[in-house]
Amino acid sequence: MSVMAASPDGAGVPGAPTTSRAAYAWGALAWLLAWAAMLALDGRLDLANLGMLLVLGSTLASLWWPPLISMAASALSVLGFNWAFVPPRGSFAIDLHQHALLLATMLLVSATVAGLMARQRQIAARASRHALHATQLRELGDALRDAGEPQACASRLRESLEVLATAPTALLVLNQGLPATDDDDAAFVVGMVDADLRTGLWLCLRHSQAFGPGTGHHEDQPAWYLPMRGRSASFGAAVIVIERLPPDAEALRRQAQALCDQMGLALERSQSLRQAAQARERARIEEIRGTLLAAVSHDYRTPLAAIMSAASSLRQQGERLAPAQRARLATTIVDEADALGRMTENTLQLARLGDPARALRLDWESAEEIVGTVLRRVRRRDPARRVTARLEPVLPLLHCDALLLAQMLENLIDNALKYSDEDAPVELVVSRAGDRVVLAVRDRGPGVPPAWRERIFEAFQRGEGASGAGGAARVAGAAVAASAAGGSVEVPLAEVRRGAGVGLAVCRAIAQAHGGTLTVRARRRGGSSFECALPVALAPPPPTELPEGGTAP
Repeated sequence: MSVMAASPDGAGVPGAPTTSRAAYAWGALAWLLAWAAMLALDGRLDLANLGMLLVLGSTLASLWWPPLISMAASALSVLGFNWAFVPPRGSFAIDLHQHALLLATMLLVSATVAGLMARQRQIAARASRHALHATQLRELGDALRDAGEPQACASRLRESLEVLATAPTALLVLNQGLPATDDDDAAFVVGMVDADLRTGLWLCLRHSQAFGPGTGHHEDQPAWYLPMRGRSASFGAAVIVIERLPPDAEALRRQAQALCDQMGLALERSQSLRQAAQARERARIEEIRGTLLAAVSHDYRTPLAAIMSAASSLRQQGERLAPAQRARLATTIVDEADALGRMTENTLQLARLGDPARALRLDWESAEEIVGTVLRRVRRRDPARRVTARLEPVLPLLHCDALLLAQMLENLIDNALKYSDEDAPVELVVSRAGDRVVLAVRDRGPGVPPAWRERIFEAFQRGEGASGAGGAARVAGAAVAASAAGGSVEVPLAEVRRGAGVGLAVCRAIAQAHGGTLTVRARRRGGSSFECALPVALAPPPPTELPEGGTAP
């Protein structure tokens, strides 16, 4: 909260120093005590010492009274001192040789003291005003630094301006950028404004120029219009309605403009940060798009080449091929099209999960049913039935998107089958661990090096051992050569680690979308265990069965 410093006379600092009634009362009391002391000590002290009491009263009164009033009171007191104490008493006649110098000295000293005290009061008031200005700037700067958005500090700025100018104040602050026309939806107003003030605020904002008395622009206006200037433009404006200009109007207007500029710089900085974040997001999207295109052109060539080779062989040599050969070629087309579809689905799913506006279709699902669905799909691609499942009894229901969870498990199993030997088993284990359900896919493959246990979950990372472009080129070359020779070729697809490197990234995104985690750890006797830990939510109570013809309570 802003602090208002006070001058020695009890008046507020933002305007020129003023004298309150209490200050006049204290000055009058000082003179009253001085005269009471002089009257009480009359006859006991000489004139010089009595004159010192008068000077003391003048000095004390100068602490509270303005200089002109203090000097006038000192002159009247000197005349009264001459009348009451200087012989001949009861008249203003004086002995020029004896008392003129005393009275002149008393008057001069009193006037000098009054002038010096007035000067010190002005200096103290100026110092207090500077302290107030510095405090306001510091407190507003602290508030802007701590606030998430500078717009939240608009009320704080308005309070500071009202304390500074002791006049009604209102603000117009832009929400985002400057609209082409004056649009009230593009900004918000803090304070009370009428149509004229609103128009002046928009004009001040667009021209980035101060209007009003003392600004050199529209000085006939009964208010100051101050822009919230940044380095390149203005992001708001303030209006201070003034009935009359204070004596230090220029200093007040400069301070008010400094406060507005501090808000303008914060608004500009916030807008720059938003634009930088948007630019980074666009760059990230373009990078993903470029990487996706590179992955499509690189990793999709292998299944396409195999499909093209098998289809060409069937079309050109189908009648001369044995039924077993035709069946193998048809199986190749189906398998490679299925692999191509899974790669495409994973890539699209990764893009969908990256959209914060996408909501999951959550429902209460049984882990047993999800595992059964995954096993049926996987075993169509695994005739050796290497994949087995083991579930802990009495598992809680999962609050999840069943399609996404099944896709995650299918990706993990396909990954385990791809990177392990043909006779190595793959196991799907579901168990309860405290307040979480853990779905683990375990294999006996070569394992994942420690340096890659986090990187493999990044998009388009395929880890060590993936064949890369060389394998794809060999497969495509063999397929083309076989087609040109009019024969068929069995492509050793196991030699090529197919995939665009998005499967594990999709798996982690699905786990995180459900509030869970996906990690990989090494198994004791070789292989890897990919473990998805999902939180256990409280399942809703089972619906109450109503008797026939009954109604719910």
